[in-house]
Amino acid sequence: MKKILTLVCAALFAMGANADTGKAKYAHLYKNLPFSMEQVTAPTFPDNKVNLKDFGAKGDGSSLCTEAFAKAIDALSQKGGGRLVVPQGVWYTGPIVLQSNIELHLQKGAIILFSPDPDLYKLIDTSFEGLNTRRCQSPISGTNLVNVAITGQGVIDGNGEYWRPVKRDKVTAKQWKEFTKRGGVVQGDKVWWPSEGALKGSTMSDMNVPTGVEGEAGWNEIKQYLRPVMVSLVGCKNVWLKGVIFQNSPAWNIHPLMCENVLVEDVQVRNPSFAQNGDGIDLESCKNALIVNSSFDVGDDGICIKSGKDADGRKRGIPCENVIVNGCTVFKGHGGFVVGSEMSGGVKNVYVSDCQFLGTDVGLRFKSTRGRGGVVEGIYINNVSMFDIQTDAITFDLYYGGKAAVEALEDGDENKENTPRYKADEATPCFRDIFINHVICRRARRAAFFNGLPEMPVKNVQITDLEVNNAKEGIVINNTDGVQLNNIRVSASGHTFTATNSVNATVNGKTYKKIDSKGVTLDF
Repeated sequence: MKKILTLVCAALFAMGANADTGKAKYAHLYKNLPFSMEQVTAPTFPDNKVNLKDFGAKGDGSSLCTEAFAKAIDALSQKGGGRLVVPQGVWYTGPIVLQSNIELHLQKGAIILFSPDPDLYKLIDTSFEGLNTRRCQSPISGTNLVNVAITGQGVIDGNGEYWRPVKRDKVTAKQWKEFTKRGGVVQGDKVWWPSEGALKGSTMSDMNVPTGVEGEAGWNEIKQYLRPVMVSLVGCKNVWLKGVIFQNSPAWNIHPLMCENVLVEDVQVRNPSFAQNGDGIDLESCKNALIVNSSFDVGDDGICIKSGKDADGRKRGIPCENVIVNGCTVFKGHGGFVVGSEMSGGVKNVYVSDCQFLGTDVGLRFKSTRGRGGVVEGIYINNVSMFDIQTDAITFDLYYGGKAAVEALEDGDENKENTPRYKADEATPCFRDIFINHVICRRARRAAFFNGLPEMPVKNVQITDLEVNNAKEGIVINNTDGVQLNNIRVSASGHTFTATNSVNATVNGKTYKKIDSKGVTLDF
């Protein structure tokens, strides 16, 4: 008995030590934060374990395992929770619905591959791109859960190529031929859609949200257009994603919505570069989140902070706040670190540090447009390295129109000099009090671009110690108030600094109280 008690005590001590170590692992990230936030911690789970194979699942890549996943999760839940082990193999399945106190754990060599059959994914009421709408059920979902995790060394694949449209000019001739061989329908010889219903859905939608759908039959007709995000966690507390590769999603890869205490560490997120709406992670209206030591190589924004869109987002009124992003890498993507364009509930208290962006369209991307409302403030960015940025190393664009930055550039959408002045109201987005330090970029089309609204300029943005080499253009600012650029070094083919319609602009120690539409041009 004495020996048993000794072993039990040792085990409990070890568990406590591991918990303390886990909390201490990222303690350094909270030192000297410019705002106060609770430390994010990984949830703990009961010491129960089940293996997916014990519930009749076959990892042969073709046998449908949907029922086995459901039975295994139910069995664990009845025990109070624990770890569902997914062993080596290819586990082909329909949607997985998580429950509280469940850790979905993928062992090395385990692949969860989701069926592309839309009949397996029921239509649900949800939020997508910040608006209340209907979409297909997500491959992995959980709502109002406490303690939920996806961990391990395996892969989760959404089979997104069967859902997403493909633009001809975004793929090779061989890839285009392979897509069109699958059937579906080609729109104007420019876009491949997986079905007639998917195409019809696009024609009756504004920014991916359909309008004028007639009855349940109408929704079912366009079902394949209603692509789900791959991992949807809504209203959950204590969320943990660790070690897993998330890839090939139908739309966004990872979408925590209105969650609290979110830890994302050591994950890889991958989508083809041509994946429409193929975001890496979209943290929306969440509180207390840590995204650390993770990589993103995707078809849209890499790491994105959101809080709802337009009237729906303002009515929800839940900001995204208290977020740390550290040690992350973004390869291809529309933006490395992004705020917006859905930010109607506000974004505040975000700290980004020690990240690198390699070949993204934009490095640091802040975007919105009239109608959003919301305030983005208290954003702190330190120590970011960039290489081969396709458009701007840093962008503040309050005229976002739904296009990728490269597409907007190609279409000549950036010149907004003659837009009328509107009255600022609750639908006017506001970006202010943003601090960017120690950024190095080699090769970009433009060093930085600020494009505020006449009725709501971009306010109090401070950039210190910025070095951009091999740029075609320097820094361009329009409709700003209190922009401070200090210790700026830009090597560009054109002018290094151009400003219009701005007040209280400081450039390397010199202040310009008022700059009219004729502008100021500097070379330094």
